[in-house]
Amino acid sequence: MQVSRRQLFKICAGGMAGTTAALLGFTPTLALAETRQYKLLRSRETRNNCTYCSVGCGMLIYSQGDGAKNVTENIFHVEGDADHPVSRGSLCPKGAGVLDYIHSEGRLKYPEYRAPGSDKWQRMSWDEAISRIARLMKDDRDANFVEKNDNNVTVNRWLTTGMLCSSAASNETGLLDQKFTRALGMVAIDCQARLCHGPTVAALAPSFGRGAMTNNWVDIKNANVILIMGGNAAEAHPVGFKWVIEAKTKNNAKVIVVDPRFNRSAAVADIYAPIRAGSDTAFLLGMINYLITHNKIQTDYVREYTNASLLVREDYAFNDGLFSGFDAAKKAYNKDSWHYQLDENGVAKQDKTLQDPRCVWNLLKEHVSRYTPELVERLCGTSKEDFLLISSILAETCARDKTSTILYALGWTHHTGGAQTIRCAAMIQLLLGNIGMPGGGVNALRGHSNIQGYTDLGLLSLNLPGYMPLPSEKQTKLTDYLKQITPGPLVENQVNFWKNTPNFFVSMMKSFWGDNATAQNDWGFDWLPKWDKSYDVMQQAELMTEGKLNGYIVQGFNPLAAFPDKNKSSRALSKLKYMVVIDPLVTESSNFWQNHGAMNDVSTADIQTEVFRLPSSCFAEENGSIVNSGRWLQWHFQASEPPGEALHDGKIIARLFMKLRELYQKEGGANPLPVMNMAWDYQDPLDPLPEEIAREANGKALADIHDEQGNLVAKKGQQLSTFAHLKNDGTTASFCWIYAGSWTEAGNQMARRDNADPSGLGCTSGWAWAWPLNRRILYNRASVDPQGQPWDPKREIIRWDGAKWIGFDVPDYSNAAPGSGVGPFIMQQEGVGRLFSTDKMADGPFPEHYEPIESPIGTNPLHPNVISNPVARIFASDVPNMGTAKDFPYVATTYSITELFRHWTKHALLNAIAQPEQFIEIGESLAASKGIAQGDEVKVSSKRGFIVAKAVVTKRIRPLTIDGKHVDTIGIPCHWGFEGATRKGYLANTLTPSVGDANSQTPEFKAFLVNVEKV
Repeated sequence: MQVSRRQLFKICAGGMAGTTAALLGFTPTLALAETRQYKLLRSRETRNNCTYCSVGCGMLIYSQGDGAKNVTENIFHVEGDADHPVSRGSLCPKGAGVLDYIHSEGRLKYPEYRAPGSDKWQRMSWDEAISRIARLMKDDRDANFVEKNDNNVTVNRWLTTGMLCSSAASNETGLLDQKFTRALGMVAIDCQARLCHGPTVAALAPSFGRGAMTNNWVDIKNANVILIMGGNAAEAHPVGFKWVIEAKTKNNAKVIVVDPRFNRSAAVADIYAPIRAGSDTAFLLGMINYLITHNKIQTDYVREYTNASLLVREDYAFNDGLFSGFDAAKKAYNKDSWHYQLDENGVAKQDKTLQDPRCVWNLLKEHVSRYTPELVERLCGTSKEDFLLISSILAETCARDKTSTILYALGWTHHTGGAQTIRCAAMIQLLLGNIGMPGGGVNALRGHSNIQGYTDLGLLSLNLPGYMPLPSEKQTKLTDYLKQITPGPLVENQVNFWKNTPNFFVSMMKSFWGDNATAQNDWGFDWLPKWDKSYDVMQQAELMTEGKLNGYIVQGFNPLAAFPDKNKSSRALSKLKYMVVIDPLVTESSNFWQNHGAMNDVSTADIQTEVFRLPSSCFAEENGSIVNSGRWLQWHFQASEPPGEALHDGKIIARLFMKLRELYQKEGGANPLPVMNMAWDYQDPLDPLPEEIAREANGKALADIHDEQGNLVAKKGQQLSTFAHLKNDGTTASFCWIYAGSWTEAGNQMARRDNADPSGLGCTSGWAWAWPLNRRILYNRASVDPQGQPWDPKREIIRWDGAKWIGFDVPDYSNAAPGSGVGPFIMQQEGVGRLFSTDKMADGPFPEHYEPIESPIGTNPLHPNVISNPVARIFASDVPNMGTAKDFPYVATTYSITELFRHWTKHALLNAIAQPEQFIEIGESLAASKGIAQGDEVKVSSKRGFIVAKAVVTKRIRPLTIDGKHVDTIGIPCHWGFEGATRKGYLANTLTPSVGDANSQTPEFKAFLVNVEKV
């Protein structure tokens, strides 16, 4: 009996895993004697990138087929691309199993329809599906479109249908998503960024000017110290983690892990320290206090490149857990006092001696002075000795010739104070002089393959492409809007590059509305929807439960599994009139109306939601670009057609939009102008090509463009090479200004494959293209001193040669010479990094430790009158669903495991075999007290619901003493559900609370209260 490796896995998956190969009759004799044919013979090789995490590993996809028009290529092998500078041929268990995802039995192949109250799917044609969906959408829009609000202000918004946009689809699909939703007036749109790295943008942009990973994956190798906290890179980004190992082996770097669990990153770290989930801010503020009190700062860097010397207004204050301006009734801050003192010219006052008591430096010292090592131990459970050791090691990188990098992910973002935790990391790196430096930075490890791209494209409720805000109903005129969002200078002679916002915005509007956008109609400003509040995913779920959201388009998203409080999400989806699911796979969300016992206990007949399931392509079946965590736009190529009748996402969106246009053309309806005027002038409107969309994202000249000296820089019709050429007079169009330069007259820069590294520092500028303008390390002007010479000559990435800026990277700067007083943080009004974030954060200009909404200690030793974040997002209807330690005495935290990716890879057989069954992780002492043994079935419950899983009893989670109280932690992987190739399991978000970060409304998944019992 001879079987292939894949057949063997199928046999094992069928329940014969305990049977030996010999007993099954396998013999190696013939295999040893057989001459094996080269398996890639006569195959076609296609270059692509992994569809899972944001490392963006290179893949080679092999398919067979003769290339004839009616022949479908069959993908039969996938391997790592050895030329790729990040992955160098490696694939993690998820990437290695990607072939099983491509050919998953869970792939959708035909449009399907579930009628109200029905218990089954029925197949329908594409024409039937598109026509029915378009009719439902138009009828809902016509009945509920708001052209003017109660104050007679033009708002042109449609609030009763929303859309969730995929973060694994290409940028080109994302551009169509943005046009589609805004043309219809949608405001209730969101993408996966809301549920993962929303706090990253909310924290890093106020700190440095941009909300992205500051360095890149390969650059990690240059660090002397690597702090991994709020993430588990070895588990979630295994291939990216090779650069941590390279830093250890080639650079003798110290690796430090601070985490509630002794995880896979900790297993190879030099130092591991436990911490209570939800207390990271206190730990980091204690570290800032340590750096200041021990004078372990890069003094020149702090004085010249941060706002330490700027003076803060006299009425700014912090008392008993509250910053000045708190409005208890609104649960919000008036942030007027969170500003600098200004002179008569509107310039911020400063004291370079750092002696003035109102300068940022002295206010910071006072603020963090409470965070002593003893308090850190009391709040975090980390021993004083461990804390001091870690602080002392990190502190040594204040030297000019040493750098540290901080790696984090969802362990920081998934908290009610997640953005402020990330702010702490930014402040630490500014104090140490590690921003802009090779081997430095604050490196946000993004999760989904294109979460960065969908964030760049503004696919969030209140965003527009290039990190511009969607106008609100209070910004009734274009001039008012631009005046309010365009920052003025705060310190003389600064670049303040956001001053060019009018150029970016008008060029975007020309891309949106084409020839219909003119100066006379303010470039179509009235056609954009104007918001009255955020319509993020938590708001969307709330509106559904209230019966105020009728329709929902779900593209490459699984809200039932991803939203907080699964049971609330189930109730919410059941209130919809219609839902459209665009996905390659069968998801829990598309089957939310099915009863799966305790895992999804619903009454199918009572659910009247019409559901459409539209099969889409996967990454291997499309051309396009995705953006990895290091901001690299990488172009990938189609290896085959999608299965059955499945279509590329862009085709689905285009067909739906064209059908809606057809209906408005025939019937009229509520404000058809934005729909009819949206630029959709693709060669085939029903099938926009990714290449033509990518050129649109970059931008082109609509007339001859000249620079300030009168030199011709672009002829009419040419692709632009830089956002510096964008104009506010309608002569340029660029959908996403930060992507300008990605597809120039020289061609597709995203498809470049020169992996040369002349610096030796991992700066492969010829591979793909990084925004902005191909810079690989953001703020790299800060890697040199005020005279333009590298702080560390061994880490030279740019320098001033006496006449100009030169280097291995594109200087993140203007052309200003050293000594001109121009700061290195060119996106900031002050030209410097912010230790004090002024009014850019919702919950304070300095971070502060607040307890999770569900606190195991029920108090806050710093200020018992203000226990939790006073401006965290929580709806009144959710307050009764918050538990206390009396009934739920254990802290729970969710996490990922290497073999599975969210709720996705459980559809791939190889990954399902590797991790077939749902489990939770419980410490030995807690297990002993509960009589729970390895492998026992346990019930974990919160105020929201319960799950049942196998217990893994481990030494990896230890009990901690928090404020004198014994606190145990339970680890809950988040991957299982009632669909897929794995054994059916419970959705982990059944347990999590519906409460969100104050700045980004990202839900709390990492610190909540549960009870555990043996079943």
